[in-house]
Amino acid sequence: MTNLVEKLAEQAKGLGVTAAYGEQQDIDGTKLVPVALTYYGFGGGSEGDGDDAPSGGGGGGVSIPVGAYIKTDEGLRFDPNLISLIAVAIPFIWVSGKALAGLIKALKK
Repeated sequence: MTNLVEKLAEQAKGLGVTAAYGEQQDIDGTKLVPVALTYYGFGGGSEGDGDDAPSGGGGGGVSIPVGAYIKTDEGLRFDPNLISLIAVAIPFIWVSGKALAGLIKALKK
């Protein structure tokens, strides 16, 4: 069990910055670096005790493109991916609205 977790942790070390920032691309003299929101998780099983069968583990991750840093003659700017921004903003606004409504309801009592 410990070896599995150590192996997964060792492999996951390099996922941080390299997964969030892609390789620089040159398109028609414009340089851009893609940016993504990444997260991952993993879990391990058990070796089993006595007659119990050992159980496995697994993991996974997600990478959501959020935009790109673009360098032109005018300077450096960040262009967001509007679809990803909307996909993240809608649930965030809904949860914020529910939390605010609950807070107002609690303060009225």
